[in-house]
Amino acid sequence: MSENYIKAIFATFFGVISSLLGVLAVPVMLVVVCNIIDYATGLMASPYRSEDINSYKSIRGIQKKVCMWLLIAVGAVIDQLLLHTSAITGISLPFTFLVACIVALWIICNEIISILENVKDMGVNIPGFLEPLVRNIKSQVEEMGEQEKWDIEQKDRDGE
Repeated sequence: MSENYIKAIFATFFGVISSLLGVLAVPVMLVVVCNIIDYATGLMASPYRSEDINSYKSIRGIQKKVCMWLLIAVGAVIDQLLLHTSAITGISLPFTFLVACIVALWIICNEIISILENVKDMGVNIPGFLEPLVRNIKSQVEEMGEQEKWDIEQKDRDGE
């Protein structure tokens, strides 16, 4: 296969994904990349943890990753319900996939934390600021979700 053919395949694939998911495309792709890296580093770290690798644990790990994708899908469904409800009530919402993006960012942070733990278990030194930075981002994402929940509850109470 020529290099241009491979580039065309990737461009087409990412174009279709971007077209389907819109603003959610980049977070979803990052979740998939982080899932793959976390799974690989988890496998590599298992001997350092004196853990046996078996098909049951591997399948369970893959199931957890699939459930992460399903959580993003649930967030997207919630977003669509909010958009539909707001359109019916005449309220204009400035977002399309807010809940799904927050869920994806939270998952990405968890995956990065897991990757860092796997790398540390293999004896690799990581910069001291990295893990606290990711944990801080994760807590900010959680606060964003809590703020959005509060805003929705407040609108419900106000009858908007």
